[in-house]
Amino acid sequence: MKFGLFCLFEKFTGSLHESIDNQLKLVELADAMHFDEIWFGEHHFNSFSVCPSPSLLLANAAHRTKYARLGCAGFLAPFYDPIRLAEEISLLDHLSNGRFNVGFAKGAFAPDSKHFNVTAEQLRPLMFESVSVIETLLHVKEPLNFDGDYFHFFNVDIEPKPLNQNLPFYIATFASDETIVFAAQHGYGLLLSQSISLDECERVIMRYHDIAGVLPSVVLLRAFFIHDDAKLALLLARPLIDHFAKSMRAASSFQKAPAFDTEKYITLVNERASFFDGEQIFQNGIIGDAKQCVEHILAIKKRFVNISVTLKPLGIDLFESVAQLKKFNENVRPYC
Repeated sequence: MKFGLFCLFEKFTGSLHESIDNQLKLVELADAMHFDEIWFGEHHFNSFSVCPSPSLLLANAAHRTKYARLGCAGFLAPFYDPIRLAEEISLLDHLSNGRFNVGFAKGAFAPDSKHFNVTAEQLRPLMFESVSVIETLLHVKEPLNFDGDYFHFFNVDIEPKPLNQNLPFYIATFASDETIVFAAQHGYGLLLSQSISLDECERVIMRYHDIAGVLPSVVLLRAFFIHDDAKLALLLARPLIDHFAKSMRAASSFQKAPAFDTEKYITLVNERASFFDGEQIFQNGIIGDAKQCVEHILAIKKRFVNISVTLKPLGIDLFESVAQLKKFNENVRPYC
């Protein structure tokens, strides 16, 4: 089992500049702790999750880190020119000294489709064609001609080629059968969301195995919150997950994220004591005291092989996020 850090550059408090800087400082800490992988998301037109250019952020992270593999979870492939993205991916592999993982997603937010002029119906087939083009461009030894449904070009040969000739590819899926089939047919790994249950994760993996004859490499994203008091861990984590969900819904409907009011944080906690939400990110998160977090991870380890449990620590600022990461590294990781 591997462990990773999932970075969305979230703004609970402070400025957007501070949110970006604080996330990159957390990346440095995770690398110093020898986390296996560090993954960055991509969001656009979003005042809460500030990562519109993962290539630039990953280039910065490559300079700051030495050990962890770096990846995008994932590039929103329908919104890129695949030739340009192939060049960026190859260069990121060189900047990271061969430590790069390539992840792709189709995107689903309405503002993205509107502003990048792609219809919702085009997202998945566009992703499939773009990923196929990019993989070919990264490894082809002769200039490539391509005439597809969406992309058309002649005599293209990018340089440099990747440092790692076996550059790992991953596809994000919310358990879509069409995407699972595509990933399995091409031997790509899977990026599975924070909200997917372990039962659904098993179904997806077995569906992949039925097609490919092998088990996939899986990156399983999970919200993470640890506290000495298990009940308090649940109580404190819930408002943070709620705010994340509200912010993502706002971003997907042309609205700005709501402000996170630190002074009302305790009120939100008390509200959740009387009205408990069973939302999937919370239910499937690794949340509790150290013993419960260890048990949760061991349950994942028992059911799955070739999996990276990739954590998104729940903290409203750098201080809280650092504390969460340190508690994981000292009180959970050694027992998993």
